[in-house]
Amino acid sequence: MKKIIVAEDSSVIQNLTKKILQIQNYEIIGVKNGIQVLEKLDEDHFDLILMDINMPLMNGMDCAKAIRTLQDETKAKIPIIAITGNAANYTLDDFKNVGIDNFLPKPLNFDNLVEMVKKYMDVSDN
Repeated sequence: MKKIIVAEDSSVIQNLTKKILQIQNYEIIGVKNGIQVLEKLDEDHFDLILMDINMPLMNGMDCAKAIRTLQDETKAKIPIIAITGNAANYTLDDFKNVGIDNFLPKPLNFDNLVEMVKKYMDVSDN
């Protein structure tokens, strides 16, 4: 089963995202900030990271940069999809510069979420 980290400090968004992706047969681990993302990556392998940009302690941009510098090459290359309420403040280039592969604006469109997750999961199957 494919494993996804959902990093989101809003419990409501995190729980909705978890439920929707669990229906798609993904195993979901929820965390509240970038530091917890790095801790989870240290403990286990994941196939994808869905990450809010504005989180306490370590935001999504800093966390993405940290992931891309990990010693474990497999973990350093995990696809990262940003979830952001401030999409207008960033361009895809801003995200790419820190190692984020793609982004979804808030409020989340869950059909788009499922579609994007599947796209990245299908790539990792090949």
